[in-house]
Amino acid sequence: MTELLQYVFFQNALIGSLLTAVACGMVGTYIVSRRLVFISGGITHASFGGLGLGFYLGTNPILTAMVFSILSAFGVEWVSKSQDVREDSAIAGVWSLGMALGVIFIFLTPGYALNLSAYLFGNILTISYTDLYWIAGLVLVLSLVFTLYIREIIYVAFDHDFAKTQGLPVKSIEYAMMFFIAVTIVLSIRLVGIMLLMSMLTLPQITVNLFTSDFKKIIWGSILLGFLGCVAGLVFSYYLNIPSGAFIILVLVIFFLLAKGGLFLTNRQ
Repeated sequence: MTELLQYVFFQNALIGSLLTAVACGMVGTYIVSRRLVFISGGITHASFGGLGLGFYLGTNPILTAMVFSILSAFGVEWVSKSQDVREDSAIAGVWSLGMALGVIFIFLTPGYALNLSAYLFGNILTISYTDLYWIAGLVLVLSLVFTLYIREIIYVAFDHDFAKTQGLPVKSIEYAMMFFIAVTIVLSIRLVGIMLLMSMLTLPQITVNLFTSDFKKIIWGSILLGFLGCVAGLVFSYYLNIPSGAFIILVLVIFFLLAKGGLFLTNRQ
């Protein structure tokens, strides 16, 4: 581990892991508390359409994926709340559309999309300074928003109707959080990839939720578990020369199973 820290790319990956764990810890706690797990999955897979468009146009695929994700997030929120369409149906539509467009654009792209596997399965060892700046900016904004509006966010996450009775701008908060969910998803793709990202936003949270229902404690616990999972994934991916995303999720699953098993044995005694 000490020798790995001498490499700049590993230092960048470690910093990126911490920043991504912080962002996913905050946003993921809102997702789990408000039961938006499948919405996050839909947005994640919808971003594939943006990636495909980016490859096809020869532009930065992260930027086009972000546009797709934000529009998908707002679309699901608007359709499910204003058009009498079931939320799961709206998610399925966005999910399918994004994946279909991604496949079409990539097929039409001349040559071969060399970096596609890094977006699908994640490889944080390839993270750049530009990626770090974007993630750091997101963490800064999220930290500010959650510090200033934590009470309002908790009310909306746990009890939508109660939040309305308190005179809170519920719709504005919901759209703002959907925006942050979309941006967090896109900026975290390089860590675990599209295929596995939903787990990064939920597994640490549900693991900590086994021990506490306190919103703030879930955030801090999720950040810790997420970062530990990232470090383990980094080390394994370096030595085995495979994408880090799979090992990160595998470690998080092990954390959950150990926590669940520990609680089960405690309750049996």
